[in-house]
Amino acid sequence: MEKKKEPILRKLLVFSLVPIFTLLLLFCHHQQHSFSSYSYEGLDDSGNKRSDEFLSEREVETLKLHFKLRRLVNGKDLAKFDTTGYSYDVDDFTEISVISKPVIYDQKSSTLYVPSHEATRPKKTMVKPYPRREDPTAMKWVKPVQILMGKASRIRPPACQIKHDVPALFFSFQGFADNPFHAFNEVVIPLFLTSWHFESRLQFVLTQYRREWYWKYARVVEKLSSFDVVGINADTHVHCFPAAVVGLRQFLWKTYNVKVKTALNLQKPKVLLVSRKGSREFLNEDEMVNMMENDLGFQVYRALPNETSNLNKFGQIVNSCDMMIGAHGAGLTNGLFLPTGAVMIQIVPLGLNWASDHYFGEPAPGIGLKYIRYKIWRNETSLYEKYGPNDPVVSDPASIWAKGYMAVKKAYVDEQNFRINLGRFKSVLLDALKLIGDSAV
Repeated sequence: MEKKKEPILRKLLVFSLVPIFTLLLLFCHHQQHSFSSYSYEGLDDSGNKRSDEFLSEREVETLKLHFKLRRLVNGKDLAKFDTTGYSYDVDDFTEISVISKPVIYDQKSSTLYVPSHEATRPKKTMVKPYPRREDPTAMKWVKPVQILMGKASRIRPPACQIKHDVPALFFSFQGFADNPFHAFNEVVIPLFLTSWHFESRLQFVLTQYRREWYWKYARVVEKLSSFDVVGINADTHVHCFPAAVVGLRQFLWKTYNVKVKTALNLQKPKVLLVSRKGSREFLNEDEMVNMMENDLGFQVYRALPNETSNLNKFGQIVNSCDMMIGAHGAGLTNGLFLPTGAVMIQIVPLGLNWASDHYFGEPAPGIGLKYIRYKIWRNETSLYEKYGPNDPVVSDPASIWAKGYMAVKKAYVDEQNFRINLGRFKSVLLDALKLIGDSAV
């Protein structure tokens, strides 16, 4: 199984991870500025000791840790967090608990004890530390961490066996983490976003250990933490930490605030048509839209090139659709925002079979999409009209590939447009409708 997954991982890196990590750097830059305006008594804005304050080194380190934990707290909860040292945030995608006080973790029962003088009576919270809360199928495999907070005499924590000097970050490898796309979007990137500002001064706690996943991404984990991971062996001890974070911050959908679409529309499907200008454009696009709306009763949203640049807005639009249609190109990367079970129809240009299949066709099912490959016939491409049926550009694409990528780019990427066969295209759309019906069952 491992040999089959590695090629897909490389393909995903080509078409999705470069823009994702670019956005990730922007996110980190934003986070630094978002929290720089907060300060604490005795510390300056950078978390360093003020020259006019008399705090012990231990107090300074405690405040610095609180400052770092505070970055993970939702803005509306900051005041309460500063008072109680506890925050619990839940939304459509994830739940995360941030605890800025000593905790005791019993591995055997997956229980995190939080002794607190503020709590008048014991409070129990169950947190599943995997950021895909919107998907019951993924979450049913995730084991929850039970958080018990209250006076020590009431919650009765077990005696500490192993003491740690850095905070704990709890997360799970379950859900869909065996799929490369999900592994990056739901574990690797959220793990980075949740932990990077601790500068490796925290300890990861795996609530569920999967050997094949851990060793595949061990180098990532080791770069983010300077300490041994708790939970990679069969030992069950009671651990004490000065603070804890239970759960991970989501990245892609959370960053763009996408509202989760939970049901597909079989009666009147909404179709997103990726409209292109200049190359690989649909020369009879108006006729295609007319056929979809009037003959099939679809709702068609025509996404113009300038729209796709605003992901905050466009991500919401894509997630509201049941079907996405587009020629091979960067616009199809927005399929990341489609709801689970939606259909992606890729128009595969003449001469671009390999790129179309490897960059979008094979990864699509791995992110929960139904996929249809619409291969352009020779009489549907503008190259047929330009060069004629016997020119190697039309009759022998392999010979063009033999000349190198620049020849391929000129012929098939930059100069090719399409006039879609409406009868054939309609048949494909009806097949797509059946796939939507299968997903809706």
